[in-house]
Amino acid sequence: MDVGICLELAIWNLEFIKIMDVFESIKKRKSVRSYLDKQVEEDKILKILEAARLAPSASNRQEWRFVVVKDKKVKLQLSKAAKGQVFVGEAPIVIACCAETDNHVMTCGQLCYPIDIAIAIDHMTLSACGLGLGTCWIGAFYEEEVKKILEIPKDIKVVELLCLGYAKEESNQPKARLGMEKIAFSEKWDKPYLTR
Repeated sequence: MDVGICLELAIWNLEFIKIMDVFESIKKRKSVRSYLDKQVEEDKILKILEAARLAPSASNRQEWRFVVVKDKKVKLQLSKAAKGQVFVGEAPIVIACCAETDNHVMTCGQLCYPIDIAIAIDHMTLSACGLGLGTCWIGAFYEEEVKKILEIPKDIKVVELLCLGYAKEESNQPKARLGMEKIAFSEKWDKPYLTR
């Protein structure tokens, strides 16, 4: 067989494996609320932040900003600001996912920054899963308290907190998801995309 064809096939196989890795992360990702007392390697943290940096955003605005918190005392303060959720203080890392924004509204009527930050966080959660780490999005927190704890400027929005670390226990029980016929439609609202 021609060397060029072999090389092309090898590259195609690598690309297919990469795609499969993404789908594996999508299937395996779950909210982790119990973490091992084990530090996350710096190279993994940087890969996860890089995944966020590469996320798409409206008009390439890239409004996301991230405060990575490892200090135990600060994490305990964040736990209190997150309505006393104990695991927030126990996670090896808590990332405050913020937006430096001008509150731009897209033509569809939606603010850019909450959507763009959510996309970046999803990139982080999927890459974390691929690296063997667990995450949990936290929306139950008092923004002003978090800003005070982390000395975040007034004009910056704190959109979510993200816990990150090695999961204490593995669970193979995915949460129930709606069937495709409930969420996807073909051409019009009332015709399910899948008719099996």
